[in-house]
Amino acid sequence: MTMTMFRGAALAVTMAMMLSACGGDLVPRGRVARVSKPARPAAPQPMAFRQCLAKLNAQAIAYTPLPDRTFGGGCSALSSVKLIDFGVPATNLGAMTCQLAANFAAWARYGVQPAARAILGTEIVRIETFGTYNCRPIAGLGKLSEHAHSNAIDVAAFVMADGRKISVEQGWNGDRETRQFLKVIHASACKRFNTVLSPDYNAAHRDHFHFDMGGKGGFCR
Repeated sequence: MTMTMFRGAALAVTMAMMLSACGGDLVPRGRVARVSKPARPAAPQPMAFRQCLAKLNAQAIAYTPLPDRTFGGGCSALSSVKLIDFGVPATNLGAMTCQLAANFAAWARYGVQPAARAILGTEIVRIETFGTYNCRPIAGLGKLSEHAHSNAIDVAAFVMADGRKISVEQGWNGDRETRQFLKVIHASACKRFNTVLSPDYNAAHRDHFHFDMGGKGGFCR
């Protein structure tokens, strides 16, 4: 075998090994791959962000625009705002993408509050949440949660003007009136957010509603 032929054969073997590695499973079976640079849709364009801010202004929603920030592990808070006042106080509101903030404010105003008046005969004075931005993966998966992009919020409970407090955990299978209220506002959320998860989804959501603007929409459980 000539030197040229030997080099050609060696190159062919090397290329075959590289292709095999690219196509194979590089993560041992039974282990979850660590997220490094997760694929994300393109960041919202400045024009879309300005249009969303204009929508908040038109609806008399008080907010503070936040600077774009990126964090380790692929986490980020881009085109985000902090809601200040939208008519219904809410706890633990951090960075939220503008579209998430606009839809959450509309849900509270036009979904939650009317349902409380009609079904419970009182008004909501506070929505309690578990927060918005959180750099973490989806439980049990390597994929980052929408919380890692300030694109999700978890809602835990509602405090009424008459002193009652309805939690998702206790109320989802509670008395008839409480169940009706939570089912109605859950259905309202499904019309506004791309993903809505309730206690019916899995045990990890037994105590809250999860809302996010990720994906293509239409996932309501």
